[in-house]
Amino acid sequence: MNFLQKRKLQQQLRQDPYYRFQSLEEVAIGVTVGISIDVNRATIDDWLRLPGLSIHQARSLVALTEQGVQFLTIEDVAAALGLSAQRLQPLVPILNFSYYTPALTPQPININTATPQALAELAIAPELAQRLIAERQNGIYCDFADLQRRLNLSSTIVMDLLPWLRFS
Repeated sequence: MNFLQKRKLQQQLRQDPYYRFQSLEEVAIGVTVGISIDVNRATIDDWLRLPGLSIHQARSLVALTEQGVQFLTIEDVAAALGLSAQRLQPLVPILNFSYYTPALTPQPININTATPQALAELAIAPELAQRLIAERQNGIYCDFADLQRRLNLSSTIVMDLLPWLRFS
């Protein structure tokens, strides 16, 4: 690739965050303009930017990371794909292997059966927990809109509860 072609590709890479690299040479140029793919937070589109990776492989890697698997080396990625690490080694300069501490968070609970203790473990204020339980006497909560309406909750409180409650 000559100087003008490299310049043109660098400009294109800066303008198109989803550009799919056609060769390892293009990957190396991408690294020079600051492109990096965080393997433990990569999307399917991120993986598909790399030459030689299929949609099936990209989906597999994303499914694994969504289930809590963290890749710490190129050997981990290669093992997950059933490939040799040597085959993927040229991609290492563009890949970022960051470790993320797993979040130690409680699992969502069923609002229609939750005890005061379970609600307290989610750091729900005791007054709100009492209101939640008392209002259940008028029927189960169908969804967040029903919960918000029946308890006259602000949107901020509902947003805070979204990850912690389920309705079945």
